[in-house]
Amino acid sequence: MKDYIVRSARQSDLAILLSFEQAIVQFERPYDPTLADDPISYYDLSELIATDDAEVVVIEFESKIVASGYAKIKQALPYQDHEHYSYLGFMFTHTDHRGKGLNGLLIDRLKEWSASKGLDEIRLTVYNDNNAAIKAYEKVGFKKHLIEMRIS
Repeated sequence: MKDYIVRSARQSDLAILLSFEQAIVQFERPYDPTLADDPISYYDLSELIATDDAEVVVIEFESKIVASGYAKIKQALPYQDHEHYSYLGFMFTHTDHRGKGLNGLLIDRLKEWSASKGLDEIRLTVYNDNNAAIKAYEKVGFKKHLIEMRIS
């Protein structure tokens, strides 16, 4: 793991981060029939990098970005026992670097950022049929909480 560098994303990283976003969209298409036709975008990455209410993290290997993720402060529902929580998203690891613990490195860094903002509630969403992602998140301590259902 010593060859991997975890750091905050910069605006100059946008080109590679936008390509990661499109890789995520293509990967998730089979899980979500409600996605609009391409081109679509999930995130305003430039804004996420710029704002104090979010932290975009990347992992570099040999001076190339190979993984990403973000944490964003979100307002909790009025009936919950916390006012805000940290929402994780944009979790991506290049195929050549999967299975090496990078997801854990990303989440550790995002948990540290969340704690620095006074947030101990951390959430993310994952497609029910994406078993590999579910296992990766459970490995770092996440537990299933709600299942969103739909009819069409």
